[in-house]
Amino acid sequence: MNFQPINTIIEDDRTGLSVETIRRALADNLFYIQGKFPAIATKNDYYMALAYTVRDRLIQRWINSTEAYLKPEIKTVCYLSAEFLLGPHLVNNLINLDIYEPVKQAVEASGLDFAELIVQEEEPGLGNGGLGRLAACYMDSLSSLEIPAIGYGIRYEFGIFDQVIENGWQVEITDKWLLYGNPWEIERPEASVNVKLGGYTEPYTDSEGNYKVKWTPYQIIKGIPYDTPITGYKVNTVNTLRLWKSEACESFDFQAFNQGDYYRAVEEKLVSENISKVLYPNDEPLQGKKLRLAQQYFFVSCSLQDLIRRYLRVGGRLETFSSKFAVQLNDTHPSIGVAELMRLLVDEHGMEWGQAWEITQNTFAYTNHTLLPEALEKWTLSLFAELLPRHLEIIYEINQRFLDQVRIRYPGDQGKIDALSLIDESGDRFIRMAHLASVGSHAINGVAALHSELLKKDVLRDFYELSPEKFSNKTNGVTPRRWIVLNNSRLAQLITEKIGNNWIKNLDELRKLEAFVDDPQFRHCWHQIKQAIKQDLATRIEQQQGLKLDVESLFDVQVKRIHEYKRQHLNVLHIITLYNRLKQNPNLEITPRTFFFGGKAAPGYFMAKLIIKLINSVGEVVNNDPIVGDRLKVVFIPDFNVTNSQGVYPAADLSEQISTAGKEASGTGNMKFSLNGALTIGTLDGANVEIQEEVGAENFFLFGLTTDQVYATKARGYNPWDYYNGNGELKQVIDLINSGLFSHGDTGLFRPLVDNLLSDDPYLLLADYQSYIDCQERVSQAYRNQEQWVKMSILNVARMGKFSSDRAIKEYCQDIWKLNPIPVELKPYLPENAMLKV
Repeated sequence: MNFQPINTIIEDDRTGLSVETIRRALADNLFYIQGKFPAIATKNDYYMALAYTVRDRLIQRWINSTEAYLKPEIKTVCYLSAEFLLGPHLVNNLINLDIYEPVKQAVEASGLDFAELIVQEEEPGLGNGGLGRLAACYMDSLSSLEIPAIGYGIRYEFGIFDQVIENGWQVEITDKWLLYGNPWEIERPEASVNVKLGGYTEPYTDSEGNYKVKWTPYQIIKGIPYDTPITGYKVNTVNTLRLWKSEACESFDFQAFNQGDYYRAVEEKLVSENISKVLYPNDEPLQGKKLRLAQQYFFVSCSLQDLIRRYLRVGGRLETFSSKFAVQLNDTHPSIGVAELMRLLVDEHGMEWGQAWEITQNTFAYTNHTLLPEALEKWTLSLFAELLPRHLEIIYEINQRFLDQVRIRYPGDQGKIDALSLIDESGDRFIRMAHLASVGSHAINGVAALHSELLKKDVLRDFYELSPEKFSNKTNGVTPRRWIVLNNSRLAQLITEKIGNNWIKNLDELRKLEAFVDDPQFRHCWHQIKQAIKQDLATRIEQQQGLKLDVESLFDVQVKRIHEYKRQHLNVLHIITLYNRLKQNPNLEITPRTFFFGGKAAPGYFMAKLIIKLINSVGEVVNNDPIVGDRLKVVFIPDFNVTNSQGVYPAADLSEQISTAGKEASGTGNMKFSLNGALTIGTLDGANVEIQEEVGAENFFLFGLTTDQVYATKARGYNPWDYYNGNGELKQVIDLINSGLFSHGDTGLFRPLVDNLLSDDPYLLLADYQSYIDCQERVSQAYRNQEQWVKMSILNVARMGKFSSDRAIKEYCQDIWKLNPIPVELKPYLPENAMLKV
């Protein structure tokens, strides 16, 4: 009989990291959690078993982190965002927990295909684009920097739609990301809260003679929290993302059922669950607007109630609430939180108005993410009165007190009062949510240096003049853990071999790569990695679309949300220009290019969907013209998301960041491309300005009007016809689109797009066309010198340290949230700690 040696430590199956222990845990989870055995287990069963195995290994850190943050003196960041575009969890958690290799070995030793299990994970589509992905990067950095934090949002049953392309058009398919379950979340029904909607208010005087208001709602909805752990990189900190699901307080009406009214029996359930049903309902009709406002209020109310409950439970006093929680409003979607916190403090907890207002202002900070007037949310007073009658009264009171201060500051200046008022008195009369956020917050920031200056000069100018001390800039950043280590493991390995791995936590260390820019062997390795990744993407495109690509061609990539201001159609004008030149001179020598596009258009945004159709239609002609051959190819990558992006950013040679100057707040795709070695062609817009400053003008392809020139051009009376008639090549390109060449002879298909460019051209494509074409020629010339191109690529990566989300979070902590890291002690799990007899 074999006995275990006395000094041998037996690893716990839930926390052990040896290959054998992980194999055993994987088998146990398949059997005990999934209830399957190998003969009937699916790939998804094996993925789920693996996910639970990894989750077990972070639970201990998660519980220890939560326990540490309970102390009243520990200040916590609360990040309120309508979007969290997290991407797949599995590999990200393996990297952050530093267990990638043992888990991979355990899976393969168990006879499973590790790569096959990874692709089983369904991506949570809980965001539309940059806003949600930024929130995810910030949650990663908060954990990696050991900052106590909770993210709050909505657990949408159906996320951003899945996009398929049919006959060149975008078609939206329901995103059923929860179809096979989500192993990363834990439901907490015992922590549910109730949220009121509609109804009416009644003033009354309490027993002590104080004026009070009673809100009698038409509907009460239950918010159920689902918690997801957010791991930090090689630290014990695991923060929480708490997402709220809406349910009816009573989901079944027995009386109605017994009377035969089967619909009314479940009506409340259906209506209540609509709130967390889908990300961004179409808000063109009134019902869509009501649902969107209800969504925003729902998750904000749930979150603030949750914070108050947490604080009171550990003996905190609401008078010191703002010293415990720093609540960041990620754009205007959660700005109703200003009125809701006032309601909770004044109505629910009996606090005097002045004290409640001081706490509210000290609690909230507001990040503005847009310069587009239509994106600064406004809601009609009638909608507010119907859905949130008490909040309308509170906003009126906030506005009155605020404008009284404005009148003292600007006596007799009605124009200033109208500009600063929370109420837009024009037309149907609206509540300006950005104004509410600005008044109710102690700090306001933009997300790039140019954007922050334009906020002060234009969008929020009057608020800046009134309270300049509130304003600062916090340039966006991205997490290097996902966007290089996970996304581009081959490049990450090469960098680590040369400079060590400290750059993963301190991105400024990438500067050390500059020492190797003249090393031929290093440049060769760099180039080989890029070519291998390009081949991977080309193979994927050939398998999915049957299109064979030349990996020696310049991979020219523009992947982002489809919008006119992002100017994907300017890129298309360049493609048609090159195509037209080749048709006129088939022997013309050009630098071969493969153009990649990706991105989704909002379902109700006709012009954006027409741009997608144009891209695919031009691609259909160009890709099949024997005169062109392999010199030009056009690819549209459907359903661009975090998962699909992982093979795209590392493969790009050229990053298209070509929005009209003064329209993009920051952008983060520009950072991801540069971090992966792509060179940028761009305008001086958003964070492009700072990227060019960091990488050097000689390593950045700059074109187009500046923001000041855009304003001046429009002020002079911009006439796009002048550019059309004055530029022969541009005229030929526009006429080719009009001719029906790219629409099987249908001259009307793209007429709305062309008419918009010639009659209005709000984003100045025609004004920037020639500058763009000339700049693209410089790109082509530069790409022909591959030695120099690789040097520029290395320098782009080496000088991107500023654009880490870690740097951004440190600035928020220092300047706005006023808090420091709290390292978490990893305590061993002992069964007796569960207060059970063992």
